[in-house]
Amino acid sequence: MTGRILIIGACGQIGTELTLKLRSIYGNANVVGSDIREGNDELMQSGPFEILDATNDDGLRRLVKKYEVEEIYLMAAMLSATAEKFPMKAWNLNMNSLFNVLNLGKEGTLKKIFWPSSIAVFGLTTPKENTPQTTIMEPTTVYGISKQTGERWCEYYHSKFGVDVRSIRFPGIISYTTLPGGGTTDYAIEIFYKALEEGKYTSFLKENAALPMMYMEDAIKATVEIMKAPSENIKIRSSYNLGAISFTPEVLANEIKKHLPEFKIAYKPDFRQHIADSWPAIIDDSKAREDWGWEHDFDLPKMTETMLEGISEKMKTQA
Repeated sequence: MTGRILIIGACGQIGTELTLKLRSIYGNANVVGSDIREGNDELMQSGPFEILDATNDDGLRRLVKKYEVEEIYLMAAMLSATAEKFPMKAWNLNMNSLFNVLNLGKEGTLKKIFWPSSIAVFGLTTPKENTPQTTIMEPTTVYGISKQTGERWCEYYHSKFGVDVRSIRFPGIISYTTLPGGGTTDYAIEIFYKALEEGKYTSFLKENAALPMMYMEDAIKATVEIMKAPSENIKIRSSYNLGAISFTPEVLANEIKKHLPEFKIAYKPDFRQHIADSWPAIIDDSKAREDWGWEHDFDLPKMTETMLEGISEKMKTQA
């Protein structure tokens, strides 16, 4: 690899761990982190970092030139629950940042682009069980609308201009390393902290609200693998369905009780339940498995054990 990699949104939930993983693979100096604010100590001290507003085209171009960037991972976005509170701000961030990067690809400056989509592209009319790769998409949130629109633009820039852009429709991402950033699936992280700190949790989703989820290590693995795959293997240039595990708040609570028998859960659904109602319960990701060999490593018991151990260690060091 001659040019460098730039991560936009390197301080976010996925961006932080993705930046560190890519630095471990390609060398610290070859992976430039950027965000509108500084990140944690490990991120800031392990390699180059620049402050960047993802919507600032001139600033982006300066960084690409300065570091001779050939690959960009565009992780900056306003997520589902937060975007509903600031619709136009979310639309401008999510769409303008994508155009800035796609245009660099069109001009031939970049060799490869990664842009994450989401299960938020689906809607109430989408089949909820084993949601197909190609299906009805009528998103009901600002975040989902921006992701669906982004998928169409990615495919357009690939077919019209040959831009090598690759994308995954992420489910809910679970991690103890970085705190969540305002998504509808955040309960699946909060529940672990509350279970260990207070022995109880009040879920903002109903007990039977099944959603596709994924442990962070699997999400990072998928991102690295789709970008490493030969171009001819990437047959879908909008975005690939990606699945791993699916569960409800009740099922997750019962899994936690195997480790913490006294744990109690209550339910007080809020506006995020309406968002969850429009999303799939289980995703059919057979195309990703066929085209570039996707396989997940974490099932529900392994993820639960890893989360409880990780948060427990975190709490000890902070005590």
